[in-house]
Order: sequence, then structure tokens, then C-alpha cells
Amino acid sequence: MDIDHWLATVADTPFTQESNPCSDLVEVAERLALANLDEPLHISTLCRTLEISERTLRKAFHKIRGLPPCRHLRMLRLSQARRALLGADAKRATVTEIATCFGFVELGRFSVEYRKVFGESPSQTLHRVPARKILLVNSTVQNSLTFGI
Repeated sequence: MDIDHWLATVADTPFTQESNPCSDLVEVAERLALANLDEPLHISTLCRTLEISERTLRKAFHKIRGLPPCRHLRMLRLSQARRALLGADAKRATVTEIATCFGFVELGRFSVEYRKVFGESPSQTLHRVPARKILLVNSTVQNSLTFGI
């Protein structure tokens, strides 16, 4: 599953004001997974914290998100890591620092999964020039040019 399909799935998920035990459980699990970003994600630990079985968590995630909890929560963390990589200064931050801040301790696996999802390596993302800087450079260059009008 690529990131666009995953994001579309999440965006199309209906949320109602009525209390739904499955959606409430999924919401709390997501908050817990994102609250402890610097720690590796272990579904067994999450289940112990929530005082539920892994089967219950798996069924709730399949019902609400259509994905197993581990995959969905890793996608959330990958998305957070991507945001951090896009916003980081490549001269001050490294992929390793950012990946470990989001609980990814197996860096090779992180890189492979990241490339599968986003179509580029984490290093490429980190070193990408943000669109704002490109526009600023282009407008600066444009303003310095004189045209015979």
C-alpha cells in the first residue's frame, strides 16, 4: 500500500460523535503510539497498556482502518518522520537522529520501508531543497534580471 492510498483510506474513514468502542480504542492506541515516538513500537506493550488482547486490537484496527495495527501505526510514525526530515536542516540533523527519534531502531529496515512508501530514500528527503527556498531563490534571481521593456 502506498502513502496516497493509505492517506485516502484514513481521510475517507467516517468519524461520528457517537461513542464507538472500536473507534475509541483505535484513537487511544494511535495517541499512545504517537506520544511515545522515541520508543520502538511494540503491539504487545501497547495491548498491555490498554489492557486488551492483541486480537481485540487487531479486530478494532481492521474494522476502523482496514489495516493491522502495526502497519497503520508504523505508517503514522513514517509520516511523522517524513515531516521531520522535510523540515530539518541537513547540515544539523541526520537521518539516523530523526529515525531514532521516531522509534525506528533498525535503520536499514526504516530506509527500505521509507523508500517503498515515499519513493525516495530518507537521505534524499532530508537533502531536498524545500519549495519555499526554491521560490525565494527564483524570485531573487528574477528581481536581479533586467529586461529591456
